[in-house]
Amino acid sequence: MTTKRTDYISWEEYFMAVAQLSAMRSKDPNSQVGACIVNESKRIIGIGYNGFPIGCSDDELPWGREGDLLDTKYPYVCHAEMNAITNATSKADLDGATLYVSLFPCNECAKLVVQVGIREVVYLADKYHDQDIFIAARKIFDMAGINCRKLVPDKEAISLSLVE
Repeated sequence: MTTKRTDYISWEEYFMAVAQLSAMRSKDPNSQVGACIVNESKRIIGIGYNGFPIGCSDDELPWGREGDLLDTKYPYVCHAEMNAITNATSKADLDGATLYVSLFPCNECAKLVVQVGIREVVYLADKYHDQDIFIAARKIFDMAGINCRKLVPDKEAISLSLVE
């Protein structure tokens, strides 16, 4: 009798891997962030990555992080969380959903998360935790009763082949 595999990835590793794979679509030279939204039935209902709005050329808008605000990416880029929410297959399923995201959300994304009814945020990194917009995001999540937790995966990496 053959037994089942034991080296398969967990649901959480799977959903975070989808977020990380989505991040690989980002053309941002500094930060590639991905997000994956999962409903209560463990079905993926939205994915996204950071990039410019549809129809806005990523060759004409700036990717810089410093300088005059209008000469940086910040007023133009859509964050992964925003894209995952707006790409969601069912807006009704967002209520009670879990957001898997590679980087802890900013205050603007935190407001969106709360407004659509997402109840949990699972993240990989929180490298900007001391910046005001991330402190504000934590305050928003706390006040709204959103559970936030860092994912500590069992596996450090997942290998993916695109050829047989």
